[in-house]
Amino acid sequence: MAAAIDAPAAVPPVRPRDPVVWLRRNLFSSWPSAVATLVLAPAVAITLFRFVRFLVVDARWEIVRVNLALYLIGPFPRDQVGRLWIALAVLAVALGAGAGAIAATARETAEAAGRPLNAGWGERIRRAGPPVLLVVGILAFASGVEPVLLTVGALGLGAAAAAVTQRLSPRGRRAVPALTVLGIGASLAIISRFGGVPATDWGGLLITMFYTIGALLLAFPIGILFALGRRSTLPVVRWGCTAYVEFFRGSPLITLLFVGWLILPFFLPPDFPTPGLVTRALIIFVFFTSAYVAEIVRGGLQAVGRGQREAAQALGLTPWKQTRLVILPQALRAVIPGLVGQAISLFKDTTLVLIIGQSDLLAVSRSVTKQDQFLGQGYIVESLTFVAIVYWVISYWMSRESQRLEARLGVGTR
Repeated sequence: MAAAIDAPAAVPPVRPRDPVVWLRRNLFSSWPSAVATLVLAPAVAITLFRFVRFLVVDARWEIVRVNLALYLIGPFPRDQVGRLWIALAVLAVALGAGAGAIAATARETAEAAGRPLNAGWGERIRRAGPPVLLVVGILAFASGVEPVLLTVGALGLGAAAAAVTQRLSPRGRRAVPALTVLGIGASLAIISRFGGVPATDWGGLLITMFYTIGALLLAFPIGILFALGRRSTLPVVRWGCTAYVEFFRGSPLITLLFVGWLILPFFLPPDFPTPGLVTRALIIFVFFTSAYVAEIVRGGLQAVGRGQREAAQALGLTPWKQTRLVILPQALRAVIPGLVGQAISLFKDTTLVLIIGQSDLLAVSRSVTKQDQFLGQGYIVESLTFVAIVYWVISYWMSRESQRLEARLGVGTR
């Protein structure tokens, strides 16, 4: 009885998402933090209230509703929109398969390490929340149910592809990366080839995402090669890679775009076909981004200890296998924040193509306010707000996915 009386009462475990605990740890952890919270909280609350009121009550969204197609695809011929829906379905399947393969590999790796990866519905909703809310918000401005049904169908195909891929064996998932890249290329061919629409007639969010995804896919491997080249023992290779990186990192992107627009054709042979304006802009984005990727990856390579290479040498690995299997994976893991930051920067830098006559998302937001029914009525605020929300949601989602990947890989903890 005495032992029972003297035994301390069991302390209930603190729930990790308890609001009171979260407030105490993040907003009232010390008296300066509490004072700052009490001073800034009213200003933040008022700002959020005014912003939400503007979005829901005061804003005149008819400019977006009337010109939604221009915001999304620009001057793309309306009789060819069916190609976009087919390409979207193919792209959803390709990306869904890639996401499923990544999720299955991560789950198996976590289980092998003795820490099962349990992603509940709450986690899945939080991950899909930003892009789903963006799609729902865009569809709210659409007229009719056809765009809604087609969008839901494409998302359903992507989810089905992810589910099927997760059930494959590790050996069966080896071909998924190649199939994903092939699907991205097939979606591009569906839009632009076989009597399709040339890239010069693209615009809006379509051309923005084309520049972003295309430049990232091409610049990433090129940047890795130049990062490895800067560490080469051959002086010619090292100096050449250093010159390339320093030139493009030291040149303003807007200047390079003007060079690609006006000067690049003069350096081509007389009989060489001049690339189109979109192709030239994409080449500039690839060169510019690959230089930054090379410098980011080089920093990651320097962060890998010499003992890792010595251990790989002790295992009898060739220099190529040492780099591919031991050094480079650790370097890329260490620089995930920098790489994602560069991707977000590239996504926002694509707005500079308006100076060379490209009708990207930002250019459309300005041009629609010059229509007769909206001219001189201050609709620029609503137009720019819509575009800003699109850019912010996509950038925020990329940032959050980067943080989840860092936490899964233990970046900065081990």
